[in-house]
Amino acid sequence: MADPHIRLILLCHAATRSTRRAAFADGEAAEEKGLAAAAGLAGSLPSIAQAFVSPALCARQTAAALGVAAVEKDALRDCDWGRWRGLALDEAAAAEPDAVATWLTDPDAAPHGGESVTALVRRVAYWMDGGGLAGTVLAVTHQAVVRAAAIHALGAPASCFWRLDAPPLSALELTRSSGRWRMRASRVQRASSPPI
Repeated sequence: MADPHIRLILLCHAATRSTRRAAFADGEAAEEKGLAAAAGLAGSLPSIAQAFVSPALCARQTAAALGVAAVEKDALRDCDWGRWRGLALDEAAAAEPDAVATWLTDPDAAPHGGESVTALVRRVAYWMDGGGLAGTVLAVTHQAVVRAAAIHALGAPASCFWRLDAPPLSALELTRSSGRWRMRASRVQRASSPPI
């Protein structure tokens, strides 16, 4: 059977209190300003064959603001931050400097008791390659998941996780054909055009 062509658009959810604080997510709601911005992007979305969303409240709110009826996928959930959930990175570093240093340099480490970066990349890769995606797919998810998807698509080592950034409402577009993922650069838009 031929490998279906896939255009996968991973969209980071609208800003939350945690994203503003550079904190480990704690399941909070998206900010109203971010949801209004998401609603403004709705008209710029391409025709979507499939739409998926993280089970997190902020992601579901973002999908709703976009006017997209999306299916919840556990594979799109945020990284499990363990006992650091709700803490700002500098707070975690002040309380556990050696653990944070290890976590930032070893993608296999999970000193917080949650999920390692390597495990996150593996989870996202399994979803991307699992055979359930076809056509143009929208996934509303988290910064960590978008980073993991980029790493998998590029075949980069998990240690590159910290070299990638994905701010709220940013989108990463990946395509797959002939069994290979590719990252797709977008054309420069006029200033008045939305980023998708």
